[in-house]
Amino acid sequence: MPRSRFQASERATLDPFEALAGDVPPRDQRDLMERPFFSLAKAKRVKPILYKAAGTEVQVYAVLEHGLATIWDADVLIWAASHIVEALDRGLPTSRFFRFTPYQLLTAIGRATGNREYQLLKGALTRLQSTVVRTTIRHGEHWRRQQFSWINEWEELTTASGRCEGMEFVLPDWFYQGVLDRRLVLTIDPAYFRLTGGIERWLYRVARKHAGRQPEGWRFDLRHLHAKSASQARFSDFALDLRRIVARQPLPGYALSLEHDGDGRSLIAMRPMPLTAAVDKLGTSEVAYRDFGRTDNGTSGASLSGLRAHAHPPESQLSLELRADRRESNFPNSESNFVVGADHNGGKRRPSRGRAS
Repeated sequence: MPRSRFQASERATLDPFEALAGDVPPRDQRDLMERPFFSLAKAKRVKPILYKAAGTEVQVYAVLEHGLATIWDADVLIWAASHIVEALDRGLPTSRFFRFTPYQLLTAIGRATGNREYQLLKGALTRLQSTVVRTTIRHGEHWRRQQFSWINEWEELTTASGRCEGMEFVLPDWFYQGVLDRRLVLTIDPAYFRLTGGIERWLYRVARKHAGRQPEGWRFDLRHLHAKSASQARFSDFALDLRRIVARQPLPGYALSLEHDGDGRSLIAMRPMPLTAAVDKLGTSEVAYRDFGRTDNGTSGASLSGLRAHAHPPESQLSLELRADRRESNFPNSESNFVVGADHNGGKRRPSRGRAS
């Protein structure tokens, strides 16, 4: 959103960071992978996200005109984090003030580069700037006094004839500091950008964060996962989406299965698949989804799909049966997998199986 000439710009006090040339391995910020910071729907969402678990709170508010930033808009932040980390690896200075061309960003995240995609990029930047976030994460006891947007400001750099020569934006310090701390950054598979649904994109980030490369992977109670996603879809729709995702197995690097634990709860298991070859760069020739914010494609969590799960006979919803499996779910902490109102181990948490990598 272009700023008024009467408003002070942070760019006047920051050194610009020029986006790096060539392919950059994609990296994601752990906090954004684990908590519900973005809408999972392609339709505009204005209802705030209010998430609280084990002392962690996340509050995300939208401006009515634009709606919440979506998980597709978050590709901009993944791209920015990737360039910051790569610059650090090369010993180059970094900054919250980014300068780049739309072509650089769009090709890196697997989008087409026509005028339509350029307009969608501007819409994404607008939502990232207008979305307001409050969180206890890395903010301490006074977190309610500190709020930020995913982008503090942005601007197109145009010629006198109106042709765009580049773009600039400024990242919030909360996000920037979370990327500078290398412990809070994970490499992700470039094929992530080809995932078409909001739920499966979010599910990949959860799997990458929690399962990592642990041989036994990770398990989540489905109801807990529904709450953790902040999806607006009712649980029956959400569970149906998960069953369909398990049937398709779309997550790069992870195998999914549905199970039951000893208490009869429905679980989803995420296990890393053997690495057969290194993924060096993102192939953009087979991009299934090139948009930031289209609303003509149905997706989980959108109000358009409110009655979907109940529009089919029961047998179609349960065509993929939950396997009777006595494996326990992972309980590293009460936020990662917590079942409200239930005591599944004599009041004690089961020990964790190691940190995700």
